[in-house]
Amino acid sequence: SSGLLLPATPESGDFLRSVKIGEWIHADFKRVRNYAFHKRFFKLLQLGFDYWTPTGGTVTSREQKLISGFVNFLCDSAGQEYTPALNEAAEQYLHNVATLRTGDVALLKSFDAFREWVTVQAGFYTGHFYPDGSRGHWAKSIAFASMDETEFQQVYKAVLNVLWNWILFRKFSSPEEVENVAAHLLEFA
Repeated sequence: SSGLLLPATPESGDFLRSVKIGEWIHADFKRVRNYAFHKRFFKLLQLGFDYWTPTGGTVTSREQKLISGFVNFLCDSAGQEYTPALNEAAEQYLHNVATLRTGDVALLKSFDAFREWVTVQAGFYTGHFYPDGSRGHWAKSIAFASMDETEFQQVYKAVLNVLWNWILFRKFSSPEEVENVAAHLLEFA
C-alpha cells in the first residue's frame, strides 16, 4: 500500500476531503466481504441440508459417546488398523437405531435451525445461561456488517468440516469434491 486512504464510496470521499492534513481520525477498517464467496457458503449449507435426513434426536449424545468410547476400546485392543471399519460400523449402527426409533413419524426439516446448528458446531457462537442453570448457544451472525472476510473464511472452513464429518462424508469422496459440487451448483443458480 502507498500509505494513502482511498475512498470506497462517494460519501467516504466527501468525508476524506473534509479532513485537514495533520488532523487525527479514528476508523474501524474491514476488508470488503466477497459476495460470491458468501453465496458459495450458502450453497454449501444447502448441499449439506439437502443430504441431511433428520432422525429427531433419537440417539442421544450420551449414547453416541458410549458407542464411540466402545469403538475406541476395541481399536486399542484389536489394533488401530481396524479404526475406519469400526467407526463405519458404529455410524451405521447408530443410524439404524435412529431410523427404528423414528418409525413412521414425519420429521420436518428447517434450514434456519440447520444453519444455526452447523454454525454452533463449527465453534462460532455466543454462550448463555438459562434461569434453570442450563447452558445454551446462539450462532454468531455471518452478516456482512458482523464479520470481516478473514473471519468469514474461517467460518467457511469450519462449517465445511462440520458438514463433512456429520453428513457429506457418506455421499462424497472428499471435502474438495464437496466444494466443487457446491461451486457447480452455484453456476446453475
